Amino acid sequence: MKIRIKNGRVIDPASQLDGRHDVFIKDGKIVAIGDHFEDFTADRVIDANGLIVAPGLVDLNVRLREPGQEHTATILSETAAAAAGGVTTLCVPPDTDPVIDNPAVVELIEDRAKKSGRSMVLTAGAMTQNLECELLAEMARLKDAGCVAISNGLSTIKNSVILQRAMAYAATLDMTVFINPVDPWLQSQGCVHEGAVSSRLGLGGIPESAETIAVSRDLILIEQTGVRAHFHSLSSGKAVKLIRDAQNRGLPVTADVSAHHLHLSEHDLGNYDALSHVLPPFRSIRDREQLQQGVRDGIIAAISSHHQPLDKDDKLGPFAETQAGISGLETLLPLTMKLVEDDEIDLPKALAALTCNPADILGIDSGQLKVGAVADVCLIDPDSEYECQPLNFVSAGKNSPFEGWLFNHQVSHTIFHGRLVYERD
Repeated sequence: MKIRIKNGRVIDPASQLDGRHDVFIKDGKIVAIGDHFEDFTADRVIDANGLIVAPGLVDLNVRLREPGQEHTATILSETAAAAAGGVTTLCVPPDTDPVIDNPAVVELIEDRAKKSGRSMVLTAGAMTQNLECELLAEMARLKDAGCVAISNGLSTIKNSVILQRAMAYAATLDMTVFINPVDPWLQSQGCVHEGAVSSRLGLGGIPESAETIAVSRDLILIEQTGVRAHFHSLSSGKAVKLIRDAQNRGLPVTADVSAHHLHLSEHDLGNYDALSHVLPPFRSIRDREQLQQGVRDGIIAAISSHHQPLDKDDKLGPFAETQAGISGLETLLPLTMKLVEDDEIDLPKALAALTCNPADILGIDSGQLKVGAVADVCLIDPDSEYECQPLNFVSAGKNSPFEGWLFNHQVSHTIFHGRLVYERD
């Protein structure tokens, strides 16, 4: 299909393009950006007057629940949700069932994603066999199978010798290590940030040191091994400072933050609202402000959904016994743009954190609009005020604490590899 997107405000942070242009798409690629293109007869013309034309979003951490938990969600349901959220590329962590520790699982996920055809699904391979933190996985085979990074998911490698060897192995393969920094002993059975709110609610607390100690240890090993590393879902201001200092020393480290951590704090737990149960937990208002500052300063390069669709029953019961996680694919863009509306982050930086920056972290040629690039495009309506209703999510997971929030910047169209995969009713 040949598509012409006309009259839109084209914003491409990677090339610093920001202006009113037409975008011409043919054979799955962008063939021209400008006012006209000779001998181009479009099969479909999209009038983007009043809309922002941006690269398709790139999400660094999305759990699709398949294979292993298809009763909760599937690759088909969650890639449909990704398309509705403007996400055209996403990366799956290795903690599926079976674990992504061999090429067969990589091929399974890629095959089912291709059949869905709504987004590019990339995989992070396991760092240790079955994520059991004992024997190293065959990272070379995982890289050959197409894994873009190595991770141990939410299973912390407690033994520093094993982690050091894993990092050294990844470094020889020129693979990025994805890290969820947490000290398991300090986290223990905690479920919320350790502070006045946890004391008032009588819930087990997780101190910020559970994150900062883990970041500190990992940075020492990163410096020793020379591995390229990325830290997922920072939650504390002190962790941001540690990453800043490491970057200033020239260490090859990057970081992301979840969109929900940029908006919520421990004070949003309300009356034991399990929809706000996440790991790492929402921390203090000061921490939230420092996370926002980290994005403004570029210390935190990417904003991710950290999408975790859950059954309704997973959020029922006493707070500490509920499952942690938020269904975030369809709120990633509006939550990020809400920071723009509140003058916390400027528009180009916000879009960069959703497109070219995470693409650079993954080492892929995506997240940008340029002639010759694959046509992954997200059209955004900045004036479409709507109320967030999780029950209307495309995702099988309706677990979101943002019910009733008023959002703008709704996705109107998503184009993946030159095909229109989502169009707002």
